[in-house]
Amino acid sequence: MSSTHRRAPRRVSASMADVARTAGVSVGTVSHVLNHPDRVREATRLRVLGAIDQLGFVRNSNASFLAAGENRTIGLIVIDIGNSLFVDIARGAQHRVGHETMSLLLANSDNDDALQDRHLDFFNSARLAGVLLAPMRDPHLALDRARRLGTAVVVLNYRSQHDDHCSVLIDNEEAGYLAGRHLIELGRRRLAFVGGRDELQPVHDRRTGVRRAVAESPGTTLVELATENLEAPDGDQAGEQIADQPAATRPDGVIAVTDLLGMAIIQAIGRHGLSVPGDVAVMGCDYNSNAWGGTIPLTSVRMRGQDMGRAGVDLLLEELSAGDDHEHRDVVLRPSLVARESTVGRSGT
Repeated sequence: MSSTHRRAPRRVSASMADVARTAGVSVGTVSHVLNHPDRVREATRLRVLGAIDQLGFVRNSNASFLAAGENRTIGLIVIDIGNSLFVDIARGAQHRVGHETMSLLLANSDNDDALQDRHLDFFNSARLAGVLLAPMRDPHLALDRARRLGTAVVVLNYRSQHDDHCSVLIDNEEAGYLAGRHLIELGRRRLAFVGGRDELQPVHDRRTGVRRAVAESPGTTLVELATENLEAPDGDQAGEQIADQPAATRPDGVIAVTDLLGMAIIQAIGRHGLSVPGDVAVMGCDYNSNAWGGTIPLTSVRMRGQDMGRAGVDLLLEELSAGDDHEHRDVVLRPSLVARESTVGRSGT
């Protein structure tokens, strides 16, 4: 595990009086919007929020808020609760907040960025102590809005280009590299990487890691099969494409960027009479237990979701306690390979 530090930027912020003047309301109304939004008419609330955005007002009350014990609940927003990585993140966070006599409120965005933003807005208005956010894409605009309302946010499983928040992530390039090295060390020389949507950070980084492993191994080739999405039907199509190739040129090792793709690839090539791992070794990369129901246990890369959840809570508590003196940190967790029968066979060799 590695960590880098950045001091939280000190901002020259507009005052509540500036917000009130711009919105044409009293300072008390601004306070109600921030503390008791249910007491304010919707039109007024939106006008005050617009003034907050316009002026760049930043509320600085995290440390005193937590110390006062007004709300000892942390929110967690995940992009896909159907992936066991995010279940593990929730378990790790829940375990950690339990030691602080706090509670965890979970929201699932179901791969919908707009729904994710609505969840974050709700958590802002509910005055939670802070929020853990596991997004699919850069959430910078949503984070900026949350900070202006005084909500501390730690980002999980996403490496942002911005340095104004803490984050905890897995080294996905290392995950791809471990996958590539595993198959190469097993003697596989015609590798295939299956995965699409390279705009998604984990896909891009795992692909980069696989390419690095292949580049370090003379005589090893790599083909990349693009998929429209990362679900089982996409893996089925890729498996058909692999199975239809002549034996002399067919990949003998397949790295699927997700376990769901890997599971479907195994099923597809099995329908063509090919053996796994005899003819083709297949593995996934995201340690999703929802994809482990097949007859051949799937090799994958452990994502350390519970560690991610625990570390996220630790960073959030640090920020709530330190206030302006807080130093933002990126905590990077190293993945590990878990070899199963889809690559090493029943004998483990």
